[in-house]
Amino acid sequence: MLILRVVLLMSAGFFLAGCGADGEPIQPTMSANIGVGSSGTYGGVGVGLSRGGFGVFLGL
Repeated sequence: MLILRVVLLMSAGFFLAGCGADGEPIQPTMSANIGVGSSGTYGGVGVGLSRGGFGVFLGL
């Protein structure tokens, strides 16, 4: 339950930063990759925000 609460709070922070509620909007970045190796296929996605020297990236 704690993990869900943390994820929801971080999502709300991303939304507020992205819509410009606390100043100028921040452009989010997104990445996706798919790979094939000797042990099979794998994939990953991620989203991030950065402003100045501070950045946050969440990915799987």
